[in-house]
Amino acid sequence: MFKLGVITDGISRDFEYALDTMVETGLEYVELQYLWEKQVGDLTDVDVECVKGLIDARNLKVSCISHHNLSALPVDTAIVAPAYREHITTLQRCIDVAQALGTNLVRIFSFRKEMVLFGAEPVISEGAWATLMNRLEEPLQIADAAGITLVMETAISGNVTSAFLARKLIDELDVPHLKVLWDPCSSLYCTEVPYPDGYEAIREHIVHVHLKDGIVNLPAATFDFCAMRQGQMDPYYNDIVDALKRDGYEGTISLESVYTPVGGTREDGFRESLPVFMELMER
Repeated sequence: MFKLGVITDGISRDFEYALDTMVETGLEYVELQYLWEKQVGDLTDVDVECVKGLIDARNLKVSCISHHNLSALPVDTAIVAPAYREHITTLQRCIDVAQALGTNLVRIFSFRKEMVLFGAEPVISEGAWATLMNRLEEPLQIADAAGITLVMETAISGNVTSAFLARKLIDELDVPHLKVLWDPCSSLYCTEVPYPDGYEAIREHIVHVHLKDGIVNLPAATFDFCAMRQGQMDPYYNDIVDALKRDGYEGTISLESVYTPVGGTREDGFRESLPVFMELMER
């Protein structure tokens, strides 16, 4: 049986309410992003103690600390620049929170997306990929010293948009404490086929998974979220879950509830997708 969870603010930013809803619905693994009015990396020591108590009281477990580390920052930002140092400070804080809450996974992103990483002039962002690897050196050193695994999310807005690029990055950096947070739905926006293409590229490096659904219209530059099995991920869900079972996947699968029905709430979207998510996991 898979370890099943949810990003709690996909239910509510009222953290206690979100945890109670998890207990009600049988989800056990808490992924922390926004709690109350804070991102997880902004929690004080007192906040963290409170969070730990609330989670422990419900016999739940923490899967991943999912602050937006290294997100939306230009990749060529100087290492000494205040903006970069701020991200490093927050990453260290996220590592402290992870250790306090009993998880070894901390999410990172791949800086702000450059449109063309490889290819011909004049469209290529010259040197962006090498700069990306350079800017990840310090975060990886910090994680290694702390015994923490950084999980690179395949994200629409980052330079690592696809499983293909995540695999390329891991191969070139060649460090054991960098793995993949695979979000196959987000990679639809770069036209990657989630299965078999995306999965086969990174299957041995996946340690955390986000599942959601959406509809991409690349020429119109739109990405609309929807309930699970109502969008373009539907043809791939069964194959992905079967492959994860076949390959002995031991990480958590989080329902990423980002769909809000018209006139409804984020929780309404969560409850619309949850039965489909649970049925899929019990195949």
